[in-house]
Amino acid sequence: MSPRSYRMGQRQAEVDETRARIVEAARGQLAETGALSLDAVARRADVARATVYYQFGSKTGLLEAVCDALAAGGGMERLAEAFTAADPWAGVDRFVAVFGGFWAVDRRCTRRLRALAALDDEVGRVIAARDARRRQGAAVLVGRLPGAPEGAAARLYVLTSFETFDALAAEVAGVAGPEADGSEGADGDLRAAVPVVTAMVRAALGAPQAG
Repeated sequence: MSPRSYRMGQRQAEVDETRARIVEAARGQLAETGALSLDAVARRADVARATVYYQFGSKTGLLEAVCDALAAGGGMERLAEAFTAADPWAGVDRFVAVFGGFWAVDRRCTRRLRALAALDDEVGRVIAARDARRRQGAAVLVGRLPGAPEGAAARLYVLTSFETFDALAAEVAGVAGPEADGSEGADGDLRAAVPVVTAMVRAALGAPQAG
């Protein structure tokens, strides 16, 4: 490797590390405060505000990077298995399971992020676009089901939402409502709600009875 190639590789590694640190800082700020200030993120990541803009271009760009990091940590790459399953009902089950794992990866951050979407138009647009992808996926999967009832895609979309998993996890854990800090263990693990959501989805979509 030439000295120039080495320096370029080292520089790219530094850029990647800085980018990851900023994304982590944004997640931390969201989880702790329920807000997203670029100045606060820059201070938390120990970088200049201009560096945040250089890396992400805008608040929207940073939000997209946060969502991408959550998706990567939550195993969203496995979502393709839902659309390639030979059995369409197995595909629906996989869809539910993957979203259960995705919503669980950083529950507090996701809860605060989705609450902020109702108050901040910029955040709202990012979350709405992500939700639209889940809506489209639900429609594709329902289109493979024989004799799916009217409104089946909307049912699958609603039942695989963060809000559904968040509420059911608390019920599975035997807690009346989420604790103020939103910590795991306080109001249940979202992945524990997967069997409940799966059963609800199958009933709502008219799955054939076993046996």
